[in-house]
Amino acid sequence: MKQTPYFTRRVLQQRPYIRVEWCELAVSDPVKVQVQLDGRIRHWRYVDELGKFLRVITLSDGETLHNAFPDRGFQP
Repeated sequence: MKQTPYFTRRVLQQRPYIRVEWCELAVSDPVKVQVQLDGRIRHWRYVDELGKFLRVITLSDGETLHNAFPDRGFQP
């Protein structure tokens, strides 16, 4: 899966507990998807190892990872 420089340099370094496999799963099999006003796409998936939902942001192509973080406020 493609990744933006921001994802590889900032997200994975600032949040080393996030695994790329989790992000790929969130994109391929999300519980919810939402398109942002800027065209980027939000994908949510529950991650057992985190005990939380993971929000993954892709570019408008739906496959380039741009951001990822635990979403404490997400309600399915």
